[in-house]
Amino acid sequence: TTIEHSYMHCWRHKTPLIYRATSQWFVRMDAPDVDSQGVVATEPAGHTLREAALQGVEDTVFYPTWGKNRLQAMIANRPDWCISRQRNWGVPLPFFTHKATGELHPNTLELMEAVAQRVEQGGIEAWTQLNASELLGAEAADYVKTTDILDVWFDSGTTHMSVMRGSHADQLAWPADLYLEGSDQHRGWFHSSLLTGAAIDGRAPYKALLTHGFVVDGKGHKMSKSKGNVIAPQQVSDKMGADILRLWTASTDYSGELTISDEILKRVVEGYRRIRNTLRFLLANVSDFDAAADMLPVEQWLEIDRYALALTRELQASCCADYDNYEFHRVVQALQTFCSEDLGGFYLDILKDRLYTTAPKSTARRSAQSALWHITQSFVRLLAPITSFTAEEVWAVLNGQADDSVMFQRWHELPALAGEGELLARWALVRAARADVTKALEAQREAGKIGSALQAAVEIRCAGDKYDALAALGEDLKFVLICSATTLVRDEAEQVVATPLEHAKCERCWHVRADVGANAEHPTLCGRCVSNLHGEGEARTCA
Repeated sequence: TTIEHSYMHCWRHKTPLIYRATSQWFVRMDAPDVDSQGVVATEPAGHTLREAALQGVEDTVFYPTWGKNRLQAMIANRPDWCISRQRNWGVPLPFFTHKATGELHPNTLELMEAVAQRVEQGGIEAWTQLNASELLGAEAADYVKTTDILDVWFDSGTTHMSVMRGSHADQLAWPADLYLEGSDQHRGWFHSSLLTGAAIDGRAPYKALLTHGFVVDGKGHKMSKSKGNVIAPQQVSDKMGADILRLWTASTDYSGELTISDEILKRVVEGYRRIRNTLRFLLANVSDFDAAADMLPVEQWLEIDRYALALTRELQASCCADYDNYEFHRVVQALQTFCSEDLGGFYLDILKDRLYTTAPKSTARRSAQSALWHITQSFVRLLAPITSFTAEEVWAVLNGQADDSVMFQRWHELPALAGEGELLARWALVRAARADVTKALEAQREAGKIGSALQAAVEIRCAGDKYDALAALGEDLKFVLICSATTLVRDEAEQVVATPLEHAKCERCWHVRADVGANAEHPTLCGRCVSNLHGEGEARTCA
């Protein structure tokens, strides 16, 4: 009978393998801890390597959290650690074993130190060229010099000694704040580092572990040159810029596989362009603003500016927390939502009228600029860890080509805000009403009755907290709704009605008003534009 079955093959050469049983060196997982004299340790009392390693898992923070169960199961169920390999290159096991008994030389620790000193002076060849008699004298005839090398995972697993407390001790702390690698390292570097740390120090050499998935193509397939689906990072950087590559990396949830394709990168570019356009608007509108001379106290800001500050405070708090937890995709999502919805889709859209029509040094405009300055200072810092080059570009404009870097800054200290919760709740109602108004205006636009929202008047019927929130805006309600006239009616039956206006359009502010041309000297301007240009200027309280 012929039986077809799977068989071990070399992963690189794709050829069959023949397994041969050989003697190896092992680290015992379940033997009590002993000192150099073979005496069972008392601190911690008789702990085994497995117990110490499992305690190390308990004391470690995992990102994502499922990594804990995976590593814990591997440690709990693993066999003794085979640390020897039979290869021609690698870190040698500097052992001498008795020809008859196979036992290690009784002075193995001293011999290892002697070998280490020779290797330090002459390189690894000092061991390969060493004659046993040089260290053992007459005993050399009874001992065999080991030719095995260390498992390479033992090499990498002891970097907390050789690097963190060795070559880079003056630059790195021990234990490390974070070890980060791919998910395969639960059985690799994370694992061997934990075992060596538990053996040497009785604890893990790290405080936290971060595990990420692997990059796959848009269909979830592993990248392979033979499949032709490889997207080289250098090509992305050269074609689209390093910040696009960084933004894609940060925007992808690394707890699973990281998907990349030309279509995905195209969406990343669109998101980046939105961020960049927002930054251009912010920089343009604080270009004539000197924070030292022109900044207004928060108490003097218009209410919508204080609301924008409250949103920025929320954004900064959430992003800082997400950065602390390495949730970079949540940071990107929050920043993009802030750009598109809170700023571009609401605040900045409303702000344009005030920025462009009120007097340059008026309280109304300085209030807006005060808010924009703080928003920009916070936003550029929040972007810096992700789109570093863009942040540096913005920082240079903000600070007049100063020598310092945005990377040297702390998070921006935003002003405190009284009644922040109440402010956020009230403006949430305003934004909900604005969404209803936008739908009504869009219906008029699709019907061909208006070209823009400023050609319409809006009547809003509502009651309760929504009515109170809208009524509090007074004459500024039309600026929030971006229409030329508003009527607010208290009515339990909510309704929004938009109607076209028949008045003339002011060529400066584009509002459609009955008083356009009322001033003979300025026949194309409305009354408020005449006041803003040649009079005391309009009074704005909320928006």
